[in-house]
Amino acid sequence: MNQPYNNDRIDAYCDKNGRKFGFFVLVMAVATIGISCRKAAIESGDRAAVRPAAEAIAEADQLYTGRADLVKVRQGIVALRQAQVEDQSNYELAWRLAKFNYYLGAHSPEPIERDKAFHDGVEAGTLAVKLQDGKPDGHFWLGANYGGKAQTSMLSGLSEIDDIKHEMETVLKLDEKYQSGSAYMVLGQVYLEAPGLLGGDTQKAIEYLEKGLRFGPDNALLRAHLAEAYVEAHRDGDARKQIDALLAMKPAPGYEPEHDEAVTEVKKLQEKIK
Repeated sequence: MNQPYNNDRIDAYCDKNGRKFGFFVLVMAVATIGISCRKAAIESGDRAAVRPAAEAIAEADQLYTGRADLVKVRQGIVALRQAQVEDQSNYELAWRLAKFNYYLGAHSPEPIERDKAFHDGVEAGTLAVKLQDGKPDGHFWLGANYGGKAQTSMLSGLSEIDDIKHEMETVLKLDEKYQSGSAYMVLGQVYLEAPGLLGGDTQKAIEYLEKGLRFGPDNALLRAHLAEAYVEAHRDGDARKQIDALLAMKPAPGYEPEHDEAVTEVKKLQEKIK
């Protein structure tokens, strides 16, 4: 038999369960706030992880000044790649990635790392050229990476000599002074090192290197390659002049590693022509 309603019991029930309901609402509110705060924190963290391209470029450029330590070159590549994930159409990121990968490939003692660096450098340089065809940086570093691949693989070299020439000739059309005449230097290297059947020509190499010297009298590597070309042409007297000039030079600011490499090379030439 149903008991009649009792106002006191009803009030007690409502009070008890009202407190339970109020507590439940409070817990849910706190949980909701907590979830919202965590979500906001995660989103904020994601935004913080996405670094502006300019910041990544500044860090990478600073790391590149210490490129004699390949760890810094690798760190620079990571910084640039991270920025490129969010800014894939950034030309400045693309050509720098080609540049950093070229340096890593040219100096790494590990064949696997070297091959990957040149491969990645070609990809980055290709993107840079696609983004800004009328600027020299992408063309130069794309050509440099083609050259790196050609030096590490004879089969690759056979197919890429024309590609190297095309990119460096494009640089000359855009800015023949670029990197102190370095496009002339690369073309000189191509003609000096390519087999005769593939267009190698010591005299052409000398002509390109001498032209480059007009724009880069402080380009130590260019002088070293010119001295090498003179030795190949049996012009030892001219080679000695370039060697002496290089050894008397002070490193161009920012190019100390390249200067040291050039000095090492010409000292070997000195022994060869004594």
